[in-house]
Amino acid sequence: MQGRGALQDIDQLALFKPHVKWSRAVKRVRDLAPAIQKGFQIAQSGIPGPVFIECPVDLLYDEAVIREWYDSATPKGNSLPDRAMRMYLQHHARRLFADPGSASADHVATVASQSPAHGVVQQAASKLASAQRPLLVVGSQALVDAGQADAVAEAVNTLGIPVYLSGMARGLLGPAHPLHRRHQRRNALKEADVVILAGVPSDFRLDYGRHVRRSACLVSANRSKIDLKRNRKPDIGALADAGLFLCALADTVDAGTQKRWQDWHLALEARDAEREAQIDATAEREAEYVNPVGLCRRIDAGLPDESVLVADGGDFVGTASYIVRPRKPLSWLDPGVFGTLGCGAGFALGASLCRPGEEIWMLFGDGSVGYSLAEFDTFARHSIPVIAVVGNDAGWTQIAREQVKILKDDVGTVLDRSNYHDVAAALGGQGILLQRADQIDAGLQAAREAARHGKPVLVNAWLDKTDFREGSLSM
Repeated sequence: MQGRGALQDIDQLALFKPHVKWSRAVKRVRDLAPAIQKGFQIAQSGIPGPVFIECPVDLLYDEAVIREWYDSATPKGNSLPDRAMRMYLQHHARRLFADPGSASADHVATVASQSPAHGVVQQAASKLASAQRPLLVVGSQALVDAGQADAVAEAVNTLGIPVYLSGMARGLLGPAHPLHRRHQRRNALKEADVVILAGVPSDFRLDYGRHVRRSACLVSANRSKIDLKRNRKPDIGALADAGLFLCALADTVDAGTQKRWQDWHLALEARDAEREAQIDATAEREAEYVNPVGLCRRIDAGLPDESVLVADGGDFVGTASYIVRPRKPLSWLDPGVFGTLGCGAGFALGASLCRPGEEIWMLFGDGSVGYSLAEFDTFARHSIPVIAVVGNDAGWTQIAREQVKILKDDVGTVLDRSNYHDVAAALGGQGILLQRADQIDAGLQAAREAARHGKPVLVNAWLDKTDFREGSLSM
């Protein structure tokens, strides 16, 4: 029926192909299982990602049903076109269901992570041994193999290098590890003499590699040959799993080497402490509504060790990423490099099912929450006790920061302070409205109490505008 105007008759392969690792249209029953097997293998290999397999409706029902459909569609006349059509459909059905016994799905190949070459690890170790101001940046890719998270954390601890954690590597070292630096990453990168990027490409987040000074030795470990050299070729490049690279590098460390870095550690620690003091001062500022920095401080103060943070938004989530600290590895989920707003509710649903008994916190902007509000019906029907906090400043503020500054126009970025809490309540959850700072502690406590009783909660926090992230343009 393709090309005849059937329901949803579009070229699906052309639509998906530019955005997936592999795509295929399956034409015969016997090819279904091999296609699925290959799809799983490709999806998990290298940098994990999506694949697309198109299955015509003919392949989704048993042979008797499909032959009945074909029979009802077959012309009954004896004209040459009618006989030709019957012959074609009979041939097509035979081909469709030919040799179905060869379709086996007994085994799906395990995809092994690529280990780094020994020589590359030794080169990196040599550079590290002579470094005066080394710096490590760990990204989501270092935790592709979730089972090795503890080993990666131990490797980072053994290396003893000041480390910045990005993406879903947040929480790798817990909330307050002495090696973990949280602020002024750009300045630290420009001062470092050896920079190790573990699963972090030199994309817009590192100003396309320009955050690392040219005289520094750049060491990069990445599963992708393209990302390994994107925008800036590393001095030492490991085409390998970033987590395995860190583990291998940690095995080469001489404990005595780390003593040279003490002044570097102290300088970065002092810089972090200064920034934390500034954040504390900002959090205490009085505001007409709720101070977003103060709200994030209160969320962080009450966050239990057994918790997962799901971040889905722009400006408010950007603020939270500096302040709200995941308590352990694999406890931070966000939209990733594409900024795919709307993922929050799905992430929270998955996290709650994988981590029963843990507190699941969703941090939304008031722009992004519109993509997920309907899922409060799902949460309520299935007793999924998530806690959503909506930073409601009545605007697409992440966009407005850039748009107003450059185009001098806020068109399309202004929202209302909508009653998101009422929507959650109408769908079976509990809604809480925070309009002033003195309501924060009681509101968050009420949300946690409701979640403990199995009820999903949405906290609608009316935020004041803030200059906390002024100048944070992402292009």
